[in-house]
Amino acid sequence: MTSDGWPSIRGFFDETTNSVSYLVWDPATGDAAIIDPLLAFDPATGKASTAPAAALLEAAAALGLHIAWLLETHVHADHLSAAAYLKAKTGAPIAIGEHVGEVQRIFRPIFDATDVSGDGAEFDRLLRDGERLPLGQGEIEVLYTPGHTPACVSYRIGDAVFVGDTLFMPDYGTARADFPGGDARQLYRSIRRLLDLPPATRLFMCHDYKAPGRDNYAWETTVAAERDGNVQAREGIAEDRFVAQRQARDAALSAPRLLLPSIQVNMRAGSFPPAEANGRCYLRIPVTLDGSTTIS
Repeated sequence: MTSDGWPSIRGFFDETTNSVSYLVWDPATGDAAIIDPLLAFDPATGKASTAPAAALLEAAAALGLHIAWLLETHVHADHLSAAAYLKAKTGAPIAIGEHVGEVQRIFRPIFDATDVSGDGAEFDRLLRDGERLPLGQGEIEVLYTPGHTPACVSYRIGDAVFVGDTLFMPDYGTARADFPGGDARQLYRSIRRLLDLPPATRLFMCHDYKAPGRDNYAWETTVAAERDGNVQAREGIAEDRFVAQRQARDAALSAPRLLLPSIQVNMRAGSFPPAEANGRCYLRIPVTLDGSTTIS
């Protein structure tokens, strides 16, 4: 919390996906935002569960909170969003960065997703850099922080910033930038924007993977700690060096386990693709041979 008790923050960590969702609220009014909510999903069986999102709602109800916003930092590639489920339960609007249409246009043809708009119409609010949303007696400031994807935003609420996948804990580094539309130079500049904030600013991560030598999961740090100790982006690491190291690291990474289902759901604001004639929803797996030839 800030010195005056605003905002209040509770993180919900999902170990299966190493993801953190946040409940953020104004204790004076009970108005709250949920940031990056997730569904549990088993790709082996195709079964999805709302249990992680239900835990957010249970905590909000116990605190007497009113959910005013459902905020996405980006179209996630490693977990499925629960935004649509939470909207149905709370009536709160789903908001994301205004460049989400670019992400949709990249992935729409890959999945032959003809129902996807390509202009972000699936979301209730498309947010511009610098836009401010009311939250109780305070506000949420939108910071455009692309690089991991072309549509990433961070949310500044009081002395706290929710950075999505742009940064990880100092001992782990930064987000990857090799997804379609990603850009390591953009990522570096977004990180510098975040690290130009006041040193005491608290930063909240969307993921943690426990860097080697650390036994506990962690998802809160500060601008000062990132400036001093981020293994990939601390002070003194110039842009060209960062880009070279980031690209080398990305070339060695495998695809996230839930990449294909996540993109399909998340570019639809947390909704599954339309049901087929038999009433069931299906997620598609584009198939290639030897990494280059499409199988028809």
